[in-house]
Order: sequence, then C-alpha cells, then structure tokens
Amino acid sequence: MAQQREVPQQARPWNPNFSYCDRERWICIYPAYINSKRTVKQGRRIPKDKAVENPTYTEMKDICLSAGLQIGVENKTYCKELDPRDMKNRGRIRVQIKTAEGKQLYDKFKTKYDILLYLGEMIPKLKSRQQGQSSGQGSTQQQQQSAKSQKKKGRKGK
Repeated sequence: MAQQREVPQQARPWNPNFSYCDRERWICIYPAYINSKRTVKQGRRIPKDKAVENPTYTEMKDICLSAGLQIGVENKTYCKELDPRDMKNRGRIRVQIKTAEGKQLYDKFKTKYDILLYLGEMIPKLKSRQQGQSSGQGSTQQQQQSAKSQKKKGRKGK
C-alpha cells in the first residue's frame, strides 16, 4: 500500500467510470450476512455453523480494522429487515479488496466470502462476546439458586 487516497465520507451517485479504489466500488457487508439466527432466504450468506449469533456492525468494524482492512461505515439498513427503523439492525460496512488497477489488495481476502468467513471466525473471540457469555451463565445460576431458596407461602404446618 504505497499511498492512501482521501476517501469521501458520503456516497456519490453511481458513475461507471469509478475505479476499484473509489468507495462506491468497495464490497458491502451487512450483519445479516453472518447472522446464525437468519435463514439463507433471510440473507445469511455463510454456513450456519460458521455464522455468529446477532452480530453488530461495530463488531464487524472492529474485526476489519484489526485485520488491517480499509473500510467505511454507513448508516444503512439491510433490505430484508422486518423493521428498518430498528436501530440495532442498522449499519453496513464497505471494504476495499482491489486496487485501482483491479488487482487483489490482500492475499488473505480475495473475495467477499473470505471476509465473511473471517468475520464469522473472529467475532466470537472478541472480549465483549466472551464477557457477555460468562456473565450470562452466572445470572442463570443465581436465578436457579434464588428459586430453590424461596419458601412456600401459606399456612404453617402444611
């Protein structure tokens, strides 16, 4: 990567003369593509065993940045969302995978599918995901213990 170009923050109207380094030509990735709760018909693009439960665009952004990918974040909703106004389902990541000449920018990520599989592999390893799982297990144990310790209400001796 010899020189970083200034990338416009807003999307521009489509022009067939855009090169691969223009943001409008970068690949788009929605969280629904790697969501294990979705069916293929609802937009999942990778196998269910490699997908992640309810990923967010911020998790995807963190993984892409740590991998050294050139990305852009957009406040868009996936077209197959049931409620497009729901803020937890918003977000789209754009990733540059080709140079202006059309050559691969990264050896590890040749296609969109490679990036989706990488996201599905790495998101469960995020600290926020691991902390959430351990605290979730602890709260269910506390609920079970409190249910056992509750006394029955009613008359004495019966």
